[in-house]
Amino acid sequence: MIVVTGATGTIGSEVVRQLAARGVKVRAVTRNPETAAVPEGVEVVRGDYLDPASLAAALEGAEAAFLNGQVSIEASDTDTALIEAARDAGVPRLVKLSAIGTGDTLLGPFAAWHMPGEKAISESGAVWTILRPSSFASNTLSWVAPIKAGQPVPNMTGTGAQGVVDPRDIAAVAVEILLSDDHAGRVYTLTGPEALSVPDQVAILGAALGRRLEVADIPFDQVKAALIAAGRSEKFAERATAGNAFVRNGGNTTVTRDVERVTGRAPRTYADWVRDHLAAFTA
Repeated sequence: MIVVTGATGTIGSEVVRQLAARGVKVRAVTRNPETAAVPEGVEVVRGDYLDPASLAAALEGAEAAFLNGQVSIEASDTDTALIEAARDAGVPRLVKLSAIGTGDTLLGPFAAWHMPGEKAISESGAVWTILRPSSFASNTLSWVAPIKAGQPVPNMTGTGAQGVVDPRDIAAVAVEILLSDDHAGRVYTLTGPEALSVPDQVAILGAALGRRLEVADIPFDQVKAALIAAGRSEKFAERATAGNAFVRNGGNTTVTRDVERVTGRAPRTYADWVRDHLAAFTA
């Protein structure tokens, strides 16, 4: 039986789906099990990172666990509780979802978000693997509203390119590792097959929609104000600006073959993701 935490999120829900499709017994952990939509046969239980007893119960009897903790600027160490709960429950194989750039001082505060969790899992005594995905292709769903309204897509990262990765590929890597000890002690950086800027992605999306989409570049000195206007806290906006600069200056152009190394196939392109999610931009 494999436990998946964050089971209703972007990656966790896909890990649950892919495991279930392979006939694996899955326990999906979420704070709100009554509203969770999961494949037939998947067990759903409550688990709250601030409630150790609920985590202990959720992890009991697991052969492996996908650990998707909560990290943020305000509370960067919250996922260590999840890892410690897995260790205390004696789960023999752990896979942690981290993020690209973790530990890179040039990235600024964001680089430290997952460091406590990565340290905790490496010291857990379990067979462990860390996944560091790049920017999710699904992040561009935030463009749905302006595109439907006929407005330009906001661009806060200039021509800075990123190795945009399909969440389904992140999940596919996680599934392979959850079912094998062959990846013990590895740290995989997960990207798509090419580095793309926001204008690159907008062009791909526009081609699929059959129309030209406009891009509204937000100057770097206006990024913080734009984030606050979008509802982010001042603390978040201030620190996010450092991550923005990192991308703008070409710091996140990394492209790897780690998806292929683990799954045996090439990663999906952003165009692949767009094709399969085009209805979100047209419905």
